[in-house]
Amino acid sequence: MELIFLGTGTSVGIPMIGCHCPVCSSDNPRNVRRRTSLYVKTDEVALVIDTPPDFRQQMLDFRIERLDAVVFTHAHADHIFGFDDIRRFNTLSGKVIPAYGDAETLADVRRVFNYIGNRPSPQGLYRPLVDFIEVPGPFQVGDIRFTPLDVQHGRKMTGYLMETGTLRVGYVPDCHAMPAATIKQLADVDVMILDALRYRPHPSHMCVEESLALLEQITPRIAYLIHLCHDVDHDVLECALPPGVRVSYDGLRVRLKAGAEGVEWTEEDAS
Repeated sequence: MELIFLGTGTSVGIPMIGCHCPVCSSDNPRNVRRRTSLYVKTDEVALVIDTPPDFRQQMLDFRIERLDAVVFTHAHADHIFGFDDIRRFNTLSGKVIPAYGDAETLADVRRVFNYIGNRPSPQGLYRPLVDFIEVPGPFQVGDIRFTPLDVQHGRKMTGYLMETGTLRVGYVPDCHAMPAATIKQLADVDVMILDALRYRPHPSHMCVEESLALLEQITPRIAYLIHLCHDVDHDVLECALPPGVRVSYDGLRVRLKAGAEGVEWTEEDAS
């Protein structure tokens, strides 16, 4: 399994418009954060989790030319507003693309993108061709099994446990609280990707301290903090984290392979 962190920032992105703080003014490319999204690829399937406003540029920057499916976590603007740009992948593949999510999220996506259908427009409009698929429980995309996870973030947010073969990856980019049942489902995952907005507490996101405390309960082999705001300098936080916890950054590519002695794990830049 291959994971590419397409975006690792909060809803306004980093740098923020009109901000001249040390992180927004930094010349460290790992402090430049598009809105949060993840590309997931196996031998059988390639998909994206969420389509933020930066989606088109993410596809160009990381030279992604294959997309078989879209999976949504929730319908906040920073996670869906690039959805129209999947129409290029309809053209490249010649196929209708399935989009998965819970009923509430897909209802919001359909409302925002009310012109999207699964057949070409009779007026010749260039619009995405999508099959919306509601997922009340676990579902399969290619060789990846997705288990929706209940977490608390605003009106509706779904995290995911992804499994292929013996590999297990947890993805919860927006969260301020996680029920005990969800923690149990994520226990001992190979990779855990978790919200850690800033150092100070926030009403709808985990702060760094809260995220680290939760990771102690989940006990993943490796963890990545995501959805970071401009309070967080990449290198400063990376140096302060415990073993096995890393700061994600835009363009980080993680490759996972199940071997005889456990999971083989490598990191590199996708760009």
